[in-house]
Amino acid sequence: MKVLFLNGPNLNLLGTRQPEIYGRTSLQDVEVMVRQRATQLQVEIDFRQSNAEGDLVTWIQQSRGIVNAIVLNAAAYTHTSVALRDAISACELPVIEIHLSNVYARESFRHHSMIAAVCRGTICGFGPWSYILGLEAAVNLNSALK
Repeated sequence: MKVLFLNGPNLNLLGTRQPEIYGRTSLQDVEVMVRQRATQLQVEIDFRQSNAEGDLVTWIQQSRGIVNAIVLNAAAYTHTSVALRDAISACELPVIEIHLSNVYARESFRHHSMIAAVCRGTICGFGPWSYILGLEAAVNLNSALK
């Protein structure tokens, strides 16, 4: 099994950007955590980040037939991107939306996700553990689909 982890804008600043909201764990540290758990689960992962919406759309489009699931932290694009929503719909893969913070405990504009309706589910508010929960959800979905 192979899972693609996609990270949107500003996640490259994780650990230093608004640590009171996002914590002090860097994206590289999160990737290490995910890789350790993936090894235990015998899952291959591909971990990517881009500040460009088009990169994320392209990676989602290219994932069909290559990965079994996508775990997506679209960051700010969660609330604005019809392009990501359309790419998710077209890829015909289970996509799990994740967020480090509890978006429902924050500003009202963060309460609406453009992508939630085309994702299998949403995990938010568990900091770096949201990624581990996303991985485990992807594995469980893949097992259920067999």
